[in-house]
Amino acid sequence: MRRILQLGLLFVLSAGQLRAAEMANLRNGFSIRHDHHEMHGETTRLYMSSQTGSSYVDVTTSQIEGFEPVPADPQAAGAQPSSSEDLHGIISAASSRSQIDADFIASVIHAESANNPRAVSRKGAQGLMQLMPATAGALGVKNSFDPADNVDGGVRYLRELLLQYKGDAAKALAAYNAGPQRVQQYKGVPPYRETHAYVARVINEYNRKKLAEAKRQSQAAAASGRHAAAVDGATSGGK
Repeated sequence: MRRILQLGLLFVLSAGQLRAAEMANLRNGFSIRHDHHEMHGETTRLYMSSQTGSSYVDVTTSQIEGFEPVPADPQAAGAQPSSSEDLHGIISAASSRSQIDADFIASVIHAESANNPRAVSRKGAQGLMQLMPATAGALGVKNSFDPADNVDGGVRYLRELLLQYKGDAAKALAAYNAGPQRVQQYKGVPPYRETHAYVARVINEYNRKKLAEAKRQSQAAAASGRHAAAVDGATSGGK
């Protein structure tokens, strides 16, 4: 799974140069738009443009279910991938509006699309927060491939689920992944391997972010304390 997520992050960096001619459908549910590909045994190289020496992504051949042509999609072509700074700003704004922790939103986005605004699942979910067209329409999202529009709609839906389940993150995440009707049917996280893995992935990522943040704050506090002690020592010694 780590290999696949790293692939998704790499794809974000190169997708701005892309005018897709075909789609590689991966076994993890994601798809990668690219111009053309070459197969070299256990590795398949996906070229991002038709130009000689263009950027490319190497994918383990066994991770690819198949290829299909991609028709022109003016809506998707009009949306440019966000840099990490742009995405951070979008998440921060959505966090302020929804009062949902920005790290939690970021963890959901990472699990849903590996931060790829052009991600399309085999079931048709689109964009950073993988909104199904019907869900996007109900939320008023006009372009699921626009990062700000997609995150705004996805976070509003996530907020609705968190309120519905009284802040129970596991149930809200399960509903986001499998649908509220399944959570109601099983009175909790449904017994689907994919859903359990998804909930665990988001929560683990969120906990990792919080632990890293706590470590940074601890180190900053320690450095500040050492600086204060040094200043105090130098002042005392001068009296």
